[in-house]
Amino acid sequence: MDSLDDWFPYREYRPNQREMLEAAASIARDGGIAMIDAPTGSGKSSVVSALLAESRGRKVLVAVRTISQLATFMRELELIRKKHGNLKFAYLIGKSSMCPLGGEGDIYRRCEGVKSFSTALMRERAQKGSLVPANDRQIKQQIRKMDPEHPLICPYFIHGKSFVEPEDGGLKMIPSAALRVRAERVSTEMIWPDQLAGFCGDICPYDTMMHAARDADVVLVNFYHLFDDAIREQLYQSLGIEGHDAMLLIDEAHNCGDVVQSIESVTIEERDIVQAEHELSGRRRSPQADAVVQILPQITRFMEALKGSHEAEDWFDPAIFQRMILSGTLYRSVEEIVDDLLKISEGIREKNMQAGEFRESAIERLTMFFYRIFRSAADPAYLTVYRKEEDGAVALEVRNIDPSIKLQEIARAHACCVLISGTLSPIESYRRYYFGDLPVTTISLPNSFPPENRRIFCATDITTAYSMRRDRENLAQTEDYITTFARLPGNLAVYFPSYDLLNTFAERCAPRIRKKQIYIESKDTAASAAMLREFMALPGTGRSGILFAVCGGKWSEGLDYRGEMLSGALVIGLPLAPFNRVRRMVIDYFRMKFGEEGEFISYTLPAVNRALQALGRVLRTPEDRGMLVLGEKRFLERRVHAGLPPWMQEEMTACTVEAFRKEAERWRS
Repeated sequence: MDSLDDWFPYREYRPNQREMLEAAASIARDGGIAMIDAPTGSGKSSVVSALLAESRGRKVLVAVRTISQLATFMRELELIRKKHGNLKFAYLIGKSSMCPLGGEGDIYRRCEGVKSFSTALMRERAQKGSLVPANDRQIKQQIRKMDPEHPLICPYFIHGKSFVEPEDGGLKMIPSAALRVRAERVSTEMIWPDQLAGFCGDICPYDTMMHAARDADVVLVNFYHLFDDAIREQLYQSLGIEGHDAMLLIDEAHNCGDVVQSIESVTIEERDIVQAEHELSGRRRSPQADAVVQILPQITRFMEALKGSHEAEDWFDPAIFQRMILSGTLYRSVEEIVDDLLKISEGIREKNMQAGEFRESAIERLTMFFYRIFRSAADPAYLTVYRKEEDGAVALEVRNIDPSIKLQEIARAHACCVLISGTLSPIESYRRYYFGDLPVTTISLPNSFPPENRRIFCATDITTAYSMRRDRENLAQTEDYITTFARLPGNLAVYFPSYDLLNTFAERCAPRIRKKQIYIESKDTAASAAMLREFMALPGTGRSGILFAVCGGKWSEGLDYRGEMLSGALVIGLPLAPFNRVRRMVIDYFRMKFGEEGEFISYTLPAVNRALQALGRVLRTPEDRGMLVLGEKRFLERRVHAGLPPWMQEEMTACTVEAFRKEAERWRS
């Protein structure tokens, strides 16, 4: 049997790294679940080598959330391949990132539709002797005539297929020689995601990678490949595996809960009801369609009634909703509505795909919404919520509030499951939140970076608690912390709990900030991306800037500010979610489940994690030097303080604004 040392790609282990890898190898060998909380620099990505050492022919599936995390594992696997030259790996980062075919609508649906039509066309031509579809004159002609915005044929898919005539007769479609060659190369060479389309040329990049993944030892996937049941089932079918044939490694595991909840939740808006009525009016009437048409005005009236509420978000009673929808209709139960909607939506979906229309229909969304409403009546892990948008429109949502059922189901279905993160602290709280009473091996490592390269402070005299947000002294001292922090050398970032607080303090502090270019996070994704690129390039020009950003926003997670790109971070406040009746119901649910700890797990823990993610942007390598500041006295309260990583608790210094000025001056010198 291969040993861990055989697969570990470096000359020596980092502090505590071998302990972490041996624990992962044990889980891979014996089965089970492990959760590893290890700060940046601990060598978490090498856990993949521990799983490979115990793979015994099983695939290793690595789930990542961002392209930068994908790149980290690709580099790690390339180093392992230098020791094991026959190692093969492939990545599947989502069809939206890999598909070169144009067109509108849902990418997965579009792919399914064009592949189905293309396959039928290729088979028809093959039966007439044209065994190489890419060379067929009629197929080429149809491709040239195709509307690029509403494609029915995929030339990239066609170039990846050919036909053979088995001895027992008939025709068999197989991967073309060109696809097989490319698939072999991408699994054995270093082809980065931004190079893949050019490398594949006229062959489908996703098909190429999927073919490579069938024979690969390691397959890198995004979170949706793993956590979305439909996508995962299709993936495993394509790979020819069952869950027990695969070992899971989940990176950035603190995000698992949010991703599962987003997948398990569904929302409908007023425009969906209007569109659903339009879709039904364009169909030949059936008894089911006539019956569904009757309920649409009832839904609209329910939404209209909610517009009088003063709350931006609140719970609505599903029983009242169901009674109002059923009143005066032919239906006796929501289950009957779901049955009819399923029949109608399947017909609309099939008709749309035949016409090259790949958007999700409003009827399909309505179907899922009513299905969730029906299920939520007996499942407290789902809440019925309404939101009022800025324009006054109302959206109804069936929201999943507990991801543990799905996470436990996925973990138990695989040979083993290892979750890693730099901010999975306190690890026992995450263990209970994700896996309840299941047996889980937990490891929490100290920070391996030199402590002399960092200082950690926590303010004792400021807060963003709602009762103090208008207090003049509190506002003035918060402003002093920010402007003092802004005088530190290098690129800096200040993070806030909300855009409102960000804009308030950016406006107050900007006139007092000298010698630094100020960047304020925009709600516009493109504008924020452009500003961030400019900010990160400043050190190379001898200049520096300061970011004003939101915890949990575009500039606080998943970004790697190495070296001089970021020299300090200040988190203003404890970034708790807005407190309302929905939040109270979530807390009550988790109190029922976990007792007193339920409020911490459901409300405080996500806020602590958002703050840690923001601070974690600073120290990315052992050579980096930086200052981390928590501008919120609640971080010194017993329960919140205990939520910080042990190394941070030990190193953190409580300070007043006067003391912070002196410490900042020492750090500058």
